[in-house]
Amino acid sequence: MTTAWGLLALDLLGVFVFALSGGLVAVRKRFDLLAVLILATAAGLGGGILRDVLIGAVPPVGLSDWRLVAAACAAGSITFFFHPRVSRTQSAVLLLDAAGLGLFAVAGTLKALEAGTTGLTAVIVGVLTGVGGGVLRDLLAGDQPRLLAEREWYATPALIGASVYAVAWSADLAGPPVAAGCVVLITALRVLGLTRRWQVPAPRDAD
Repeated sequence: MTTAWGLLALDLLGVFVFALSGGLVAVRKRFDLLAVLILATAAGLGGGILRDVLIGAVPPVGLSDWRLVAAACAAGSITFFFHPRVSRTQSAVLLLDAAGLGLFAVAGTLKALEAGTTGLTAVIVGVLTGVGGGVLRDLLAGDQPRLLAEREWYATPALIGASVYAVAWSADLAGPPVAAGCVVLITALRVLGLTRRWQVPAPRDAD
């Protein structure tokens, strides 16, 4: 997974999955086709663009690689023309968001490590890559970003998975199975956090 093709595969999957979630949010809000495509593209490409800007890989691949743009537009078109009933889309959005979080967090960590950053920097870049598309999607849709909503487990799963991958990289164990395992770990932790209502600790109330 440390090859250029491996990173491209993670990027394509992450873009497509996050773009699906963006498209479903737009469909749920009854946006028109152009708005659906814009929201899907922003959700799908936002995290990768932020990642590339942070590590100095400009122009960002999300703007220069037609395959990523095409994946985002394809996902937006699919959600517009073939979406299920609007009342059933929320659970699908949350599941796709969890999968996109995992894919982008690992892809961001991997690309930062390949660029020669430290493990800590790579983890930070990975987390920001994971949450960037979702935050942009929610803001454009007029929703409160899930990153800030009700102390949800959103960035925490990305932080855990990115850290595991960075440690595996330092031990020269970061092959495709480890990358896939970290994606699954992040996705599972995000879903568990939602279903079991795990929350990040908040400040105590003043006496």
